[in-house]
Amino acid sequence: MPISPASLAQLPIRRLGSEDLLACADLSENRGWLREEHKWGLLLTAGTGYGIDDPDGPGLAACSVVTSYGPGLAAIGMVLVAERYARQGLGRRLMRHVLAESGDTPLTLYATSNGQPLYEQLGFTVTSRAEMVRGHFTFTAPAPDVPVRPATAEDLPAVLRLDHEVFGLDRTHLIARLPAFADHLRVAEEGGEITGFAAAWPNMDTHVIGPLIARDPGTAKALIASLAAATDRPLRTDIDVRHTSLLSWAKENGIDTIATTSVMIRSLPDLPGDWRRRFAPLTVAAG
Repeated sequence: MPISPASLAQLPIRRLGSEDLLACADLSENRGWLREEHKWGLLLTAGTGYGIDDPDGPGLAACSVVTSYGPGLAAIGMVLVAERYARQGLGRRLMRHVLAESGDTPLTLYATSNGQPLYEQLGFTVTSRAEMVRGHFTFTAPAPDVPVRPATAEDLPAVLRLDHEVFGLDRTHLIARLPAFADHLRVAEEGGEITGFAAAWPNMDTHVIGPLIARDPGTAKALIASLAAATDRPLRTDIDVRHTSLLSWAKENGIDTIATTSVMIRSLPDLPGDWRRRFAPLTVAAG
């Protein structure tokens, strides 16, 4: 017998842990998303997961993850409701719970067209848009001749300083995980100064590029080309639509748009930091 909306509204919301990874991946698959177990592993250890257990059996009826950057900002992602419980208020209830738990902390998220109306009702506004691009890199359009090399352990302090400067907040708890999380980590260096860095991490049959922090579009292109040369997999990343030069160059090299999302924020007029040097996020978790 189907569970009533009133009964759904009474289901408890609990914290998720690493032991819930497969259930989260199952829920992703249920909604037609990739399972992305590697990404789920990072999100559930570096962030705080919230979930509603399926009342009719094992698994989750709904879930979400919040990644905190301190009191200045937190990112909401992977807002998912099982198909059988869709459009019955679970997503809204989970989001209201996250808002209550977050208190006065400003929040950001990447929204699909399906999720955007709900987030607008909850006080989020669109600040920009991002294109998800994917494909086999062809090396048709050359990258600028910017020196790029594999990162070493000695580079981590400089990478953390640059990320803090560009992102506007301390992401040490995420960036410090990159050497173990990513298959490839590159830095751009000129005159002894690190001017950018980028990682490529495995996700299903692709390598996802992110984060991508760079002094200018030319440096961003050089970092992407270096990562592309290190893998035979298709590349995937999310690029702010304001980076028109980088998007055009990526598409010349076979990396085409597969989806567009809205970058939304609540309780701030815009994201902190310098978007001109922030080319791709560490993870994108649209809802």
